[in-house]
Amino acid sequence: MELPVATQRFVKASAALGYQAKPLVFPEGTKTSQDAANVAGCALRQIAKSIVLTADDSPILVLMSGDFRVDTTELAKVIGVTRVARAGAEVAREATGYAIGGTPPFGHVTDIPTFVDVSLRRNEEVWVAGGTPTTIFPMQLSELVRIAGATWVDVAE
Repeated sequence: MELPVATQRFVKASAALGYQAKPLVFPEGTKTSQDAANVAGCALRQIAKSIVLTADDSPILVLMSGDFRVDTTELAKVIGVTRVARAGAEVAREATGYAIGGTPPFGHVTDIPTFVDVSLRRNEEVWVAGGTPTTIFPMQLSELVRIAGATWVDVAE
């Protein structure tokens, strides 16, 4: 099956970062963490969801385990801002170049600060979005953190 246009763009962006992403297409959809875990045949905790938020109105990205939610109050304290909130669809697309539900963890159109929650340390391999709500792929957690340039935080609810 041919990769969607947004996924092809992500594959090129990841190659520019020195990583060869190999997204898989799941027509039934991977929009939610549970959907992704179901089609990947992995545990929910192995889904590394990419969540676009705003920190004092500037976009940030948090990589969170599929079985947890981000504690935005704790995140604000940890990163030293007044307020953290969910980004709207337009803000998320402007910051990353991708739609919510398919946002990859790296290869964005802007240099968005990225944080990774310690809940993902339970996994050597995680599954991440590949640019659309129908594409995901597995990768080593250590590679994910390195390529995304992510900073570790402990902000799971």
